[in-house]
Amino acid sequence: MYLDHFGLNEPPFKITPVTDFFFPGANRAEILDALLYAITDSEGIIKVTGEVGSGKTMLCRMLLERSPEKIEAVYLANPSLSREEMLYAIADELNLDLEGQRVNVILQTLQNHLELKIAQGKRVVILVDEAHAMPLETMEELRLLYNLQVGNNKLLHIVLFGQPELNDKLSQPNMRQLKDRIVHHFSMLPLSQNIIESYLLFRMRTAGYRGPSPFSAAAAALIGKASQGLMRRVNILADKSMLAAFVENTHSVEVRHVQAAIRDTELDAGTQKWWQRKVPVTTGVLIISAALIIAGAIWIIASTTISSTQTNKSVAAQTIPPIVNSPRPPTEIIPAMAEAARPPAAHVPTRESAPPPGATTTKPENEPAVLLEKRINASQAMLALSPPGSASIQLYYTNDVRPARLEKFLKQAEEDGILQNIFVLPIKINGKQGLRVLYGSYANSNEARASVAQLPKRYLQAYASSIFLLEDAPASGIR
Repeated sequence: MYLDHFGLNEPPFKITPVTDFFFPGANRAEILDALLYAITDSEGIIKVTGEVGSGKTMLCRMLLERSPEKIEAVYLANPSLSREEMLYAIADELNLDLEGQRVNVILQTLQNHLELKIAQGKRVVILVDEAHAMPLETMEELRLLYNLQVGNNKLLHIVLFGQPELNDKLSQPNMRQLKDRIVHHFSMLPLSQNIIESYLLFRMRTAGYRGPSPFSAAAAALIGKASQGLMRRVNILADKSMLAAFVENTHSVEVRHVQAAIRDTELDAGTQKWWQRKVPVTTGVLIISAALIIAGAIWIIASTTISSTQTNKSVAAQTIPPIVNSPRPPTEIIPAMAEAARPPAAHVPTRESAPPPGATTTKPENEPAVLLEKRINASQAMLALSPPGSASIQLYYTNDVRPARLEKFLKQAEEDGILQNIFVLPIKINGKQGLRVLYGSYANSNEARASVAQLPKRYLQAYASSIFLLEDAPASGIR
């Protein structure tokens, strides 16, 4: 949306890991170098921990990209696998067709294959993303795999990437044998306050920006403070702040724009179930009428004022149409920047007047989320009928649970004729209400994995999808 305005070639603050945007500061480059040495010339299991959004997945992708030719990496993006499913997943990554084979046959075939790799001068490394979510039984199977060796050579090397909860899991008495085999441990610390400005400008430069930093020192400091130095939060706040500056038609991102972005990311408290909760609307009105020429096409961006009366006060809600190529779910486009980012001379239509040309009428944020409630009910019915081993494709999970935003996402799916494939599961994220959005229901994880390439183009572009086992749903949650 704001690319031409700031002279950018691509969005600078994607939250989907893209290795071109790997930030080498804050010891990230040093950790990557240490990991490359460890998987190439060292032994033992390696552990990398960091808070949610600290850059673990990006580091894992960089390790995959930078590994020397003699390293054959097996990437397990979905740790919520049973012991048998993990063995099948490893076999698939090594191009071994072992579907339907007994566990002992799989293990023997794996050992033979790994011995052949050692004879060829190669090393096989298993990279486990989100390892804190791996069942204990599966982690124990990993340890047994690590014990495989020929002569003095280990057949497998393992790198675990996880949140700090991984340390708690490994501290359990029944995990002491696995913990004792961890010889390298790296911690992904949040970005310090004095490096936030460098990080923001690095992302802008990588996206093609050539001017001075658009973020004022005060704005960058506020982003650092509000994000607590976590890269994903920095990216979200920076993206929303730039959108607020674009709406205001300024090339300088100031504190007021960051404040609008911070307000937009807050969750509403309450005792109702979140999908039944009416979300308070932002006081004020935002009318945008802007034309962008991109590759000969005109994008008209506008919003219409929705008026309502509550205790003799007039409030309004505003939404901005979702963008297919946004790195965030379409439910996360900004509603709360209306007051802070309002153009000084914007035309405000009254109830009697027509909206300005090009404006799009939008739903009020407190309108009942009919599709959302239907999809939640359909999801529960789907889970009840799913046999053991069934899987789905996880598009994303989010703590942005405003019903109107989710309703818009589902409405788009309905218009595309794929609504029946969308499933929504309420979950807990750090003790707060959230949701998991899935696509499709498949007989097993292999079938789901093979179907990822057939996802609608907009989902392939917007989300870093993963495989989710449906049997994990009743007790699932993200801590």
